[in-house]
Amino acid sequence: MDRPLPRPSDGRSTPYLLVDVDVLADNVARMAARARQRGVALRPHAKTHKCLEIARMQVDAGAVGLTVATVSEAEVFASGGFTDLFIAYPLWVDAARGSRLRALAERAAVVVGVDSSDGARALAAQVPGTAVMVEVDSGQHRTGVAPEEAGLVAEASARAGLDVRGVFTFPGHSYAPGVRADVSAQEADTLRRAVASLSARGLEAAVVSGGSTPTATLDVPAGNDDGSVHDSRDDVLDELRPGVYVFSDAQQWELGAGGPEHLALTCVATVVSRAGGRVVLDAGSKALGADRSAWATGYGRLLDHPDARISALSEHHAVVTWDSSPAPQPGSRVRVVPNHACNAVNLHEELVLTDGSVWPVAARGRLS
Repeated sequence: MDRPLPRPSDGRSTPYLLVDVDVLADNVARMAARARQRGVALRPHAKTHKCLEIARMQVDAGAVGLTVATVSEAEVFASGGFTDLFIAYPLWVDAARGSRLRALAERAAVVVGVDSSDGARALAAQVPGTAVMVEVDSGQHRTGVAPEEAGLVAEASARAGLDVRGVFTFPGHSYAPGVRADVSAQEADTLRRAVASLSARGLEAAVVSGGSTPTATLDVPAGNDDGSVHDSRDDVLDELRPGVYVFSDAQQWELGAGGPEHLALTCVATVVSRAGGRVVLDAGSKALGADRSAWATGYGRLLDHPDARISALSEHHAVVTWDSSPAPQPGSRVRVVPNHACNAVNLHEELVLTDGSVWPVAARGRLS
């Protein structure tokens, strides 16, 4: 990569997260343009960056609102002035969480995920009239009901007094080599069946939401004369919720969902030891996160040395198996691309930008 290490690295102790502001802006603009061309709404997942300033960039670029994972994340972004929030999670709402949701609803329009009749009734008992989306399982086998059961959950939600807005899914099994196109087709088919399940019970899915960074970045057909494009997925899907695209990460790099030119987030680390073909950095799992998928070639990569791999990771050490280039001397600084940007960001209190700005990770640690 022909991107010299930016000036903020010179006087700041490592490890820290560095954001290339130009690449970030390009990533935000590119996904917004893709959504516009496809004629679908963009509701990015803010759990990736947890940062008010980046959320404002996304909304200013055309996002209709934000997706979040927890009530506490929603509280942070509502306090930051964001008024259209989707908690894409099948919450179990007890009295304490219900009180927080009622307070949140006074500041923002909030939609909540449900994936069971019991969950819907528990939500309705605490916060009557809440807008909900029914989650369906498109193949990841985590949360979500089978698409043919979506109508049952939607009907139970409506009978409990909730406002059923539509259906959603997360094709998380797209995070694997060579499966993006198949998973995207599976996602669309699942959503079609879920919409039909609601329709069979007299309910309308006004919003049909899906998408992940690997599937959202798939190539789409050539544009029409008016600049729009038609993707068969959009015959049913009308909202996208990618998150990682703002930064990209080593997983996206390996999957082909984003090249090194799309990597906006790196962890600047210092070489502390070098011996026997190994280079050791001061950025361990407490700086990078410990995620490593079975197919990943390492615990992270180096932006400027694409053949090097982090082969071992402990709390404060990253052991790098170096490539054929000369290994850096102790005291040198390198840029590490984390495997999973979301985890890395949640470990840091701030993001340092290449223009010298520092942005707080405002929703860091907001898990409840």
